[in-house]
Amino acid sequence: MRLVRGFTVTATLVLFFSTLVPAQGQDASRSIAGGGISVPGWVGEIDAKSEQAGQTIKDAKLTPDGNALHVTTGPQVTYWNPANKASGNYTVSATFTEAQYMNLNSHPHPYGIVIAGNDLGTAQHSELYCAAYGNGTFIVRGFGPDPFQMNGHGEANAAIHKAAGPGQPVTQKIALSVKGDHVECAINGAVVASYDKSQLVTAGKLKSTDGVYGIRFAHNTEGSVTDLKMTKP
Repeated sequence: MRLVRGFTVTATLVLFFSTLVPAQGQDASRSIAGGGISVPGWVGEIDAKSEQAGQTIKDAKLTPDGNALHVTTGPQVTYWNPANKASGNYTVSATFTEAQYMNLNSHPHPYGIVIAGNDLGTAQHSELYCAAYGNGTFIVRGFGPDPFQMNGHGEANAAIHKAAGPGQPVTQKIALSVKGDHVECAINGAVVASYDKSQLVTAGKLKSTDGVYGIRFAHNTEGSVTDLKMTKP
């Protein structure tokens, strides 16, 4: 996969997928006019299927917006700054806002946090992400380098905020943590998923829970991310 470099800024990004039984790929990925990366220090990659269909990172857009990062897709995409690394026990968190729910799609799409990025931008990449939808559901998935799922097609949780309707705002605070021998995802302050590290660091999944962190957006989604940070216990 091809990398495109950008700039550096505070905060970061956004992701989105499908309905209660998410089925990404039901609608074709758009091409965003004026796409590319204009945030210093940041890079990105689109998924292999989008790349095989002839799309590039320039079909999505990452721009600075005050203290936020603004994302518009395009193909599904992962963005990161190679300087942002975490190891040992840590939490990576950010607040994701979809100002106009489903404004670029006909069904909910997700956005969320990426951790444990290794060999990103290569065919051997591995990473884990937890992403929320504006309909009250979430997914935990990754690459190793092939895609893998930790909670199937996703599941509902009362902690996840629901938009009042299409075009309405919805905000989610998402955190992925490594705590000793397990990894957990928390959304809006509630732990929604927890896994033994041995379920994740294994053949065909993650190389390690140490690595680069960033954000991920599903295709045809627009949102912003603020307060992207890594904290240690």
